[in-house]
Parts: sequence; structure tokens; C-alpha cells
Amino acid sequence: MSDQHEGHYEAVIGLEVHVQLNTLTKLFAGDSAAFGSAPNTHVSAITLGHPGTLPRMNKEAIVHAIKMGLVCQSEIARYNYFARKNYFYPDLPKGYQISQHTTPICAGGIVRISTSSGVRDIKLTRIHLEEDAGKSMHDQSPELTYLDYNRAGVPLIEIVSEPDMHTAEEAAAYLTKIRQLVRWIGICDGNMEEGSLRCDANISVRPVGEKKLGTRVEVKNLNSIKHLRHAVELEIARLSALSDKGERIVQETRSYDAEREVTFSIRTKEDAEDYRYFPEPDLAPFQFSEEFIQQIKNQLPELPDAKQSRYTEAYSLSEYDAIQLTEDYELNELFEGLAAGTAHRKSLVNFLIGPIRSYLNSQNKPWSSLKISKSQWYGLLDLVAGGQISFSVAAQKLLPELLSNTEIDPVQLATSLNLLQDAGETEIEQWVNEVIMAMPDKVEAYRKGKKGLIGLFVGEVKRISKGKADPKRSTELLNKVLNEKQ
Repeated sequence: MSDQHEGHYEAVIGLEVHVQLNTLTKLFAGDSAAFGSAPNTHVSAITLGHPGTLPRMNKEAIVHAIKMGLVCQSEIARYNYFARKNYFYPDLPKGYQISQHTTPICAGGIVRISTSSGVRDIKLTRIHLEEDAGKSMHDQSPELTYLDYNRAGVPLIEIVSEPDMHTAEEAAAYLTKIRQLVRWIGICDGNMEEGSLRCDANISVRPVGEKKLGTRVEVKNLNSIKHLRHAVELEIARLSALSDKGERIVQETRSYDAEREVTFSIRTKEDAEDYRYFPEPDLAPFQFSEEFIQQIKNQLPELPDAKQSRYTEAYSLSEYDAIQLTEDYELNELFEGLAAGTAHRKSLVNFLIGPIRSYLNSQNKPWSSLKISKSQWYGLLDLVAGGQISFSVAAQKLLPELLSNTEIDPVQLATSLNLLQDAGETEIEQWVNEVIMAMPDKVEAYRKGKKGLIGLFVGEVKRISKGKADPKRSTELLNKVLNEKQ
């Protein structure tokens, strides 16, 4: 589905991303912030809003918020305070939310995205801290709504963009980058299925060239990048069609039904809500010194964009390889630990983002579960680089053994499995000639222009040599013989 409606309209999109911070305890209470426990087991008098209880600030949550602000080049507010947001949440027992909406800890900033149109910076309005609400469960009973307060009070940052995106592709790229960054700096696991990363999309359309924003709709609680992209596409098409017909667009809140792949109205929203913010009287304001902010800055790792530039320049890796290596922090840590000790970095990348990643995905295992030692890795890479074994044989025959045995030496393993390509030049020439003599029709077809048959010939040499022939040398000799003038 097109992001533009026959070129007449421009979409304007802003996203609000809620990031659940991975602290041990809640924002203002000592209750566990862990996910997945039985309902209402991570609660206390503070979480339940009992009279006489007082909130106490979680310093780690503040540090996490500052980290995200620094990564996004935001201005960190040196003087901060929390406010009460007066809005009825059935799953927040206090009857109000403690937030920072009007006094964000981080102001402005950018998130750099890459799309088919190129690289651009999406501007941020703010990043602020607030407590999460609990969970209302409507599917437990046909008559009742059940409330689980485990999530109530868990620390969030809300990252609010400017209305600075114009396509579903840009919106998806933005959310993808946010998820990468929060995982990279260790403040959130980014698991959208569990709700630790959630997104609301504000969408409007206007005639191309118009500067005034159109009437916006908000699509709430999008819990995957795929759903965000599709919901934005649907709304752009719907709003454009209404504009074409001259019909009035209603400012409203909508939801996305993933099964039916449609958006639907939840409620109209004619005016901005009046949340009657005022400073939270039970929490003292707090200030940051320059030294404190510098200490947090010093904790930040090298960011993905910087690593990608370094890999393409210092290691001569392709842009694709560099991007793949920085999609996952654990993968990147593994690569960094191995790359410093070998010159065969391209081969290492091929193993990591090829057979190793496929294996881990099939077993649903993390990168940290890999037990292959450095000496095993370097032995494997040297075998391939030295032409003693092909990459495909190493991946298919050696890796499965190395994954289960951290003691075995790759050279000894290849020898015991009779995999070493130790054939001499004369032997390879004999195998090449044998293949050519056995396939005269294929040889004729190759010489008439079907150059893709070279792979068939190489495969046959590999088969009759039982893996002893170096594929690179086999290919060279085959090309020489097949391209000789007849």
C-alpha cells in the first residue's frame, strides 16, 4: 500500500514510544519490576496507593533516562521535578500518574534513520520519565474486568518525536532504531511482545505543499514494528480517501486489530485533555551536577553508527556486513572479541551472520550461549583462509562438532573426518578433466553461453574428489579448460 494517495497528499507522522526501563524495582517503590510473575504478586502498600504511603525515587531509572538523552543528543535538564497527572487510570490505584510531561528530563534531540530514500535525522520533542499503569484484563470473564497491578509503577521513559516523518517506512525505521539503541545501551530489552516497548502513532494528511497540519488521529498501543507500519499505511489511505471525498476528518483515538488488519475507532478526542499538572508534593525536586552527567556519558558504549563506520574503514567490511554486526549487542561483543585476534575478519563475519545465526535462531538460543573458544575460532578461520577446507564444508561438517565440543581442535577434527583439501595440482587437473570428459553436452552448452553451469562442474569435481579439491583452484582450472579455443 502506498504511503502517498496518488501523490495528492503528504502524510505527517509523530510517534510516542514508551520504553520500560529494566531496573530491578519500580520507579517509586521497592516492589520488583520483573515481568511474567503471577498477577498482583509484585505489589506493596505504595503500589496500591494506601493512605499515608510516600513515593521514593529510583536513581537507576534517572540514570537510564539520561543515557537515552545523551545518545539522542538531547539537552539534559539540570533541574528536575515530577508532576501529578490527574487522569483516571483504573489500573493505577492512586487515581493519578506521577509523570514529567511538562518538565522533561531531556529536551529536543534527534534519532538518525536510514530508509530507501537515504539517511535523515528525525527530531525529538522530549524524553520524560513516568510510572507505568497496571494491566486491565477483559478476557477473563464475560462480565468483569480483572486488574493486575504488577506493572503499576514500573519506570518508563516516553520518547516523543516531532511530527517529522512522512511515510510508514520512516516510522518503522524510527521505531527500529529506538529499539536498537535502548538494547545497545542496556536500558530496556526492547521486547514488544511483552510490552516493554510500546508505540502510539499520531497521523494526519495534508495536500502536498501545504504547511498547516491536518486533523490527526492517534493509533494506540502498537506492539510490533510490522503492526506500526501497517497501521500507518491504513490510516494514510483512509485519511486521504476521506479528504478526496471532502468528508470531515474526526480527531480520534483508534486501535489496530492485527487479526483483521484494520484500525477502528475507540473514542473521539475533540479537545486536548486537561490533566491539571502540578508539582508532585511528595517528591523533592532534584538537580544534576556536570560531573554526574559526565560520569553517565563515560558509561556509554560506542554506538552502532560509529561502529559501522569503523568496520567499513578499518576492516574493509561492506556496509551490509557492518549493519548486520551491529543489529545485536551480544553478536557485536562476540565479533569484537574475535576480530582483534585475526586478519580473516570477512570469513568470521560470514560464519557469524550465516550458519551461526541460523543455528541460534533454530534453537531459540542467545549469542551468549555459544561455547566455541577463541582458539577453535582461529583454527577454523585459518583452515578456510589457507584453502585446506572450503567454507561450506567447514560450516556443514566442522561447526556442528565445535558447537558441542569446546575441547576439540579444528585441524584434528578435519583430519579425523578426512575433510582436508590436500590434493595437489596434478590430482585436481585429473578430476577436472574427468568431469569434462563425462559431461560433453554440458560442456557444449557452457561454451555456447550458459556460463552458470560452472557451478555444476565445480560441484562434480568436489563430489568425485570427496572434498579433497580446493573449490577456488578447481574453478580456475575449469575456466581455463572450458574457455580454451577449440
